[in-house]
Amino acid sequence: MRKMLLPIWLLISGLLCLGDAFAGEESPSDGAGSPDWQSIRVLDLDTSQRIALAENPSIAAAQDRVRQAMQRVKQARAAYWPTLDATASYSRISLPQSSQLGFQPGTGIPGATTGIDDPEDYFNLGLEANWLLFKGLERKYANASARAAERGSREAEKDARRLLLSSVANSFYRAQLAREEIAIVEANEEFNQGQAEDARARQRVGTGSLSDVLNFEVQVNAAKSDLIDAKRSYEVAMFGLAALLGIPESAFPPGLDLVRLEPETAMELEPPMPETQIAYARANRADLLQARHEVESAQQQIGVARAPFFPAFNFSASLDGQRVGDASFEEDDLGDTIALGFSYNLFSGGLDAARYREAKARRDEEKKKLANLTNNIVSEVRTAIAQVTSAQQELILQRSNAALVRQNRDLVEKEYAAGQGSLVRLNEAQRDLVTAQARLVLALVSLRLTWHNLRTSTGEILATVPE
Repeated sequence: MRKMLLPIWLLISGLLCLGDAFAGEESPSDGAGSPDWQSIRVLDLDTSQRIALAENPSIAAAQDRVRQAMQRVKQARAAYWPTLDATASYSRISLPQSSQLGFQPGTGIPGATTGIDDPEDYFNLGLEANWLLFKGLERKYANASARAAERGSREAEKDARRLLLSSVANSFYRAQLAREEIAIVEANEEFNQGQAEDARARQRVGTGSLSDVLNFEVQVNAAKSDLIDAKRSYEVAMFGLAALLGIPESAFPPGLDLVRLEPETAMELEPPMPETQIAYARANRADLLQARHEVESAQQQIGVARAPFFPAFNFSASLDGQRVGDASFEEDDLGDTIALGFSYNLFSGGLDAARYREAKARRDEEKKKLANLTNNIVSEVRTAIAQVTSAQQELILQRSNAALVRQNRDLVEKEYAAGQGSLVRLNEAQRDLVTAQARLVLALVSLRLTWHNLRTSTGEILATVPE
């Protein structure tokens, strides 16, 4: 019966080894897949942000770091379990000639052999278990530290998402601004083209001059030049947006356009509440939560560093077998050992004390970094609130001014058509209108950007896009 014991133990050992090798291995998760661009003809901000979260490589890298932290937790937890090691060896030993020289039986005459087999085969098998029973609660603190680090890595992944969403919003609004500037320039070209046709008609009937025709043709060419610049700016902005969305070659499919810029809503003109925004940031900002977990992890590392000040107790058991000649182990070839060990370091040159003080200093460092980050986040939120308030006031002013300028341009156009206004005044009025419209669009985009910057600074931007 005991002859079968060792093979059974070896089988168990092999299974445990396989389990240890594959316990933490995870099958690759199926991604959401590339977006269906055939069904997306007009791109809005929400769709852009969802695509970026699914396709941007930086988010995948952050998720890989989370998986690394999960495996470090499993590594720390493994210290609670005993270790089981199997050994096996085979040796073939050839004795030197002098070792084989013996005596003739009963005569003492040298030269006869003693019957020693040469070479000789040796077989060894072993199974050993070791279990650390106590080491100053080192495993408890190491596990707690690893779990805190894992939670911190999850918050770091959220912070990467927060920053990516902010970058996508900034890039999207820059592209949308360029898109609106194209519309403004096209309207300016259309206006001057219409004036040029009217001037040619007046010239044909003798009521207009060639200089008026040439003036409007110059204005049309200037508008075409501005249109070339606006289209180039839009194309460059779309390249940057495509890169953030993780699109191969940083280029959108042909025919894709951005959604037009909508007027501001009543909610966007409501003043933000500083205390509410700051409180939300303190409770939800991902990098702040990550810093708190780092403080917790550093605190637990103090316990790990303190463990060498306590004795260690270890239990071990082994089953060993040795046989000469063949591998058919019998009961008499097997032996076992059971031991309970105790160890306590009396002196290490101050190494343990230095590690303990280092761990405490690191904990203090993390606390100071947390305090500094908290102050910076509060300052960031207050700055973002001030920018929102300023953008709200600027938008109201520019919308009112754009209405006044358009009204003035229309009046000057009527006066010029009636022969009561000068061409120079009409040119100025049209340029003022184009400038006012550009400033209005810029003010509206700035308001949207400042609101997104505020949501980024508080961490609320993560709640606006589903995971």
